[in-house]
Amino acid sequence: MVAFNRNLQEFLEKGQGPAGRTLDRLPKFAQESLVKVLGYPYEYPQLDSFTKCLMAAQLKQGKVGFIGADVERSRRQFEAQMQSIINKPTQVQLVEDIRLPLQSGSIYARHYHPAPSKKLPMIVFYHGGGFVVGSVDTHDEVCRLIATHAKVQVLSIEYPLAPEVGPRDIIQSCEDALAWVYQNRRHFKILKNRIAVAGDSAGGNISAVVAQRTVNAVYAPSAQFLIYPAVDFKSRHPSFYAYKDGLVLTGTDVDYVTDYYVTRYNVALDDTIISPTNGSLKKLAPAFLITAGHDVLHDEGKIYAHKLRQNGVKVHYHDFEDQTHGFINLTPVSKKAKKYVIEMSKEFRKFWDKNS
Repeated sequence: MVAFNRNLQEFLEKGQGPAGRTLDRLPKFAQESLVKVLGYPYEYPQLDSFTKCLMAAQLKQGKVGFIGADVERSRRQFEAQMQSIINKPTQVQLVEDIRLPLQSGSIYARHYHPAPSKKLPMIVFYHGGGFVVGSVDTHDEVCRLIATHAKVQVLSIEYPLAPEVGPRDIIQSCEDALAWVYQNRRHFKILKNRIAVAGDSAGGNISAVVAQRTVNAVYAPSAQFLIYPAVDFKSRHPSFYAYKDGLVLTGTDVDYVTDYYVTRYNVALDDTIISPTNGSLKKLAPAFLITAGHDVLHDEGKIYAHKLRQNGVKVHYHDFEDQTHGFINLTPVSKKAKKYVIEMSKEFRKFWDKNS
């Protein structure tokens, strides 16, 4: 118990870095005991015990959700939190920051290439963060892992954020980024017809929307890698009510996102610009879709995978039952999250190769 309290004190004082890795090394029974010591009030028996420790510690500190009334504060906190857990970044041979001179305005991106002398496929990656927070920095390690283990190039897009910018302009910027990559495919030495879109949460939403909007364009993606995507702003499925409290993404977060990204721009909740589950699903690129079992977005992701299949789209669907929303960002402190991201990256590449 003395060691427990020392770990707990270190965790609460120093954030999620070294202390998080210490907690991750504890056996499951010790983690579950720590959750009880912290007084975590939620019953999620199937949730990974390390994740429960993180959630319990955050709750003890009074931290609930990741998007609030003060947008700038939410952004600073998310950036600081991700910075605090960084250990040693996964080595990628080439990592460079570039500007994309798009029709809709110049934006910034980060390019990862694990083997610059080789021709490789390209993933255009849109980060998560509820369209409100997040950046190429918060998702740097994820992109490094995907580039390394899927053996692909990754271009992570720093798209404009809500509430300063609305969905039509954000989606246009992201679509323009995809078109720009296609136009510059020779410069990047991209394998022929091998450009995919990918993203987590809001980024998964953007990927799905962009895939639908470009279905008849020359620069349409040849695959979609959708990680616990938000695809339905209108419906409330059972997973929303089951997991809206005490986890990374809360029901309140969803309310704030809806206000900042949708309501302020007078967009209908079932508009396909924000809810791709209502869009045309014919002739879409093969989709590799991941959900987390303990996630308000779980059911809408699963339903979207089913709808895609019904419309003749090739789909690989996998549910990480013991994880919650945001687990791909926990790889610096969670061995299991890292294992899962490596696994899904390898499997996505196999799926893409098979369906190209």
